[in-house]
Amino acid sequence: MASGRFNFSLFARVLSLAAPHRGLFVRSLVLAVVLAPLATSRPLLIQRMVDHHILVPDPKGLLTMTLLIAALLVAEVLFRYSFIFITSLLGQRVIRDLRIRVFDHVTHLQLRYFDTTPIGTSTTRTINDIQTINDVFSQGTITILADLLTVFTVLAIMFLTSWKLTLICLLTMPLLVIASWIFKEKVKAAFQKVRHQIQQMNAFLQEHISGMRVVQLFTAERREKEKFRNINRAYTRANLDSITAYALFFPAVEIISATSLALMVWWGAQSAIGGEVTLGALIAFPIYLNMLFRPIRMLADKFNTLQMGLVAAERVFALLDNHQFIPNQGKRQPDKLHGDIVFDRVRFSYDGTHTILHDLSFAMQRGQTLAIVGSTGSGKSTIINILNRFYEIDGGTVLIDGHPIQDYELYHLRRHIGMVLQDVFLFSGSIYDNISLNDPSISREAVEEAARQIGADAFIHRLPGGYDFEVRERGATLSMGQRQLISFVRALVFNPDILILDEATSSIDSETEAVIQHAIETLIARRTSIIIAHRLSTIRNADQILVLEKGHLLETGTHDELMQKEGGRYRELVEMHFAAAL
Repeated sequence: MASGRFNFSLFARVLSLAAPHRGLFVRSLVLAVVLAPLATSRPLLIQRMVDHHILVPDPKGLLTMTLLIAALLVAEVLFRYSFIFITSLLGQRVIRDLRIRVFDHVTHLQLRYFDTTPIGTSTTRTINDIQTINDVFSQGTITILADLLTVFTVLAIMFLTSWKLTLICLLTMPLLVIASWIFKEKVKAAFQKVRHQIQQMNAFLQEHISGMRVVQLFTAERREKEKFRNINRAYTRANLDSITAYALFFPAVEIISATSLALMVWWGAQSAIGGEVTLGALIAFPIYLNMLFRPIRMLADKFNTLQMGLVAAERVFALLDNHQFIPNQGKRQPDKLHGDIVFDRVRFSYDGTHTILHDLSFAMQRGQTLAIVGSTGSGKSTIINILNRFYEIDGGTVLIDGHPIQDYELYHLRRHIGMVLQDVFLFSGSIYDNISLNDPSISREAVEEAARQIGADAFIHRLPGGYDFEVRERGATLSMGQRQLISFVRALVFNPDILILDEATSSIDSETEAVIQHAIETLIARRTSIIIAHRLSTIRNADQILVLEKGHLLETGTHDELMQKEGGRYRELVEMHFAAAL
């Protein structure tokens, strides 16, 4: 599409989206074929009325023709309504299916895609671009076909009526074609800028609204307002370019149309006097001209609409053609995992260049608790991402219960692993929905029982509506500690065989931590557990502690064993960061 040429293969792919709705597509095509002769029959009947029932007085025939024209008008209105409704319905159904398809595709992409793609870009693809594809069906392909059929039908009737008068009317046609071509190119360039700028605006707004706390904390409102002003100005300028093209094109078309009409009247009046053209034809020809120029005038605009729909479709298809999926070819679907975990010389990098884990090896048995400590960037959270198969490793082997994790069906693997993250994400909806994630297999009783075990039941019942309390976006109506407690309940209610706590207590105050500490110990006593934490109280009782530094395993052992090592990295970390907890 970048070259400006019409991409027929892309166009065919867009049309294939209508395959599940071929009945609507066929009906719209039939209506387009019917409307062309139906619309052009009116001036033909008017011509006959004048020539055969007015100039030659025939009141009865005049009444019959009048009723026939009225009936045709009613029929045309009904067919036109059906045509517009069906094409719009077709477009809406296509984009409804496409939105679901795109959303399902995005939810299955691996996290690497989200690491490199702004959320605003994905939002633009799913909403704005798909909405533009709707225009291909409702205002593009089929309506262009209908207009072309109308143009050819009108031209045929005009030539049959008077080929000389038709040629006179078409003298200005080259000017109309040139104006339409210039208009099409100008509007296309402007619309491409509009699409780009709205993507920029969506990405900027999503990022800054999500990070509004930081913007206000550092009093950056004026600076960010200026950035947004520039983006908004560019978006406005792109829209004004398209408005300017429209403002110039339509008056130009009116002038060309008026010129054609003047030539027709000048020559047609002389021909009517000379008997070459009937008075009825002279009266019908202005109607023919209007029916001819209106579709041609709109064709340039509709072709631009079609082109913009294809540009948007190209972007959407580029997303659908992105197959950055985690391969899910495993066949193992166990009802339960024992929880034996082995990392054997695992190597990993996020970008294929900068290695994060260097031949990392460790093992843990069922029911054991493994704590991972290290400075920022040492690879702690990377281990968790690998265990959940959010990313594929570059080398080595990860085993669960003696089988490579690639042998497990992805859903069943993740279904048996529970995670509590530092940054708790809560969705808009009730507390019950946020805990159960709308899983129909999780009853309200199970949620309440899990909340009691964690110690969250008391604060939930104090909220208006209890478990039906509506949580706003990202849990804005709850404190950080309350959100963490809900995430613990969420992990527990899914009854995972492997439990992961990734900095899960770092945002909880001492009082809240005391509430959940016993519940944590109860959970990890019955499950294989991996803990990443800064607080000494959450890791000192671990069966094994791994000390990482820049992706290398420096030390391993229990808390007491590692504390006895003079100059050891773990002891240094304890003395530096955990002194307050001691």
